[in-house]
Amino acid sequence: MWGSEQTAIVRRELARIAEERTIVLALLVQLLIAAFASFLVVGLVSVADPGALEGPSIEVAVTGDAATAVVDRLEDTDGVRGIVYDDPQAAAEAFELGTADALIEATRTDDGRLQLTASIPDEELRSTVVVVQLREAFELLEQRERAAVTDRLSVEPLTVPPAAEGTPFVGFTYTVLVPLLLLLPVFITGSVTVDAIREELDRGTFEVLQLAPISVVEIVDAKLTATVILAPLQAGLWLALLRVNGVPVAHPVALLGLVSALSIIVGVCGLWVALLAPDRRQGQLVYSGVVLAVLAATAVLPEHPVNTIAKLGVGTPTATSWLLVFGAGVVAGSVAIFSRRHLGRQTLD
Repeated sequence: MWGSEQTAIVRRELARIAEERTIVLALLVQLLIAAFASFLVVGLVSVADPGALEGPSIEVAVTGDAATAVVDRLEDTDGVRGIVYDDPQAAAEAFELGTADALIEATRTDDGRLQLTASIPDEELRSTVVVVQLREAFELLEQRERAAVTDRLSVEPLTVPPAAEGTPFVGFTYTVLVPLLLLLPVFITGSVTVDAIREELDRGTFEVLQLAPISVVEIVDAKLTATVILAPLQAGLWLALLRVNGVPVAHPVALLGLVSALSIIVGVCGLWVALLAPDRRQGQLVYSGVVLAVLAATAVLPEHPVNTIAKLGVGTPTATSWLLVFGAGVVAGSVAIFSRRHLGRQTLD
């Protein structure tokens, strides 16, 4: 039975968590992302896929005997502007000085094939943008080259289906942003649990708590409840803010259930790590190792939890998705029961 003593412990634990600056800062960062998702996702997508945003075109110095043909083919390519250089040395100097963002040497082989050699700047961010733009330009160039020689084919090739219309913003939102907002509170739950239990053990305050008419299991239940409920509460708030920002989520109840189940699993893991670790620092280190091991183990699942969250969010869950949600609930109940049965045998000192 849940008593007033456990309620007092929960209130005390929540007050202690609210005083932790690191935790509060993490919550504020998540709140910022959820509250301004429609704005932040633009910048996040630009980092994940620089080609997703329209920006200033890159200038490419093109030299070689096929330079004019390459520039003509690229004239309709968005984001790429080719400039023909008759002198290869002048093209190289333009690239070295930064006047040109990339250098392409275009030549025709004896059998009529177009051969391109590209040079890009040795700067991480700039190189990424240039590579993305050139990749799209080269793909378009390849299509046009193939179309120009179709009359030489002896066999009719298969018809290529039209490209599907889509936007990277939707994909990024449901495959990165939503899973990030839902899973990050889960991982924080375990870390907070390790700190909460380990701090009581290091200070010896468990002995004081046991002076009240309450058992060890009830004490730990109350402390674990205070940390575990934070994740679904945060997840519910984040989903509501996402909807306000024009990012609807199709199955919020199922997602909250999955987050709750994962929080229980991670919280119980954090509990036992805290009980078995010699001190708080080593407890956090062991917990980090456990989280990494769990993340690696998810690779063998028929569907990754991130994919499950994305499918539930979009509204296209499969039978496997629902099975994993149900399985997470079963595992959460099992580890909670196992923990309560064996916790009474553990000496908290």
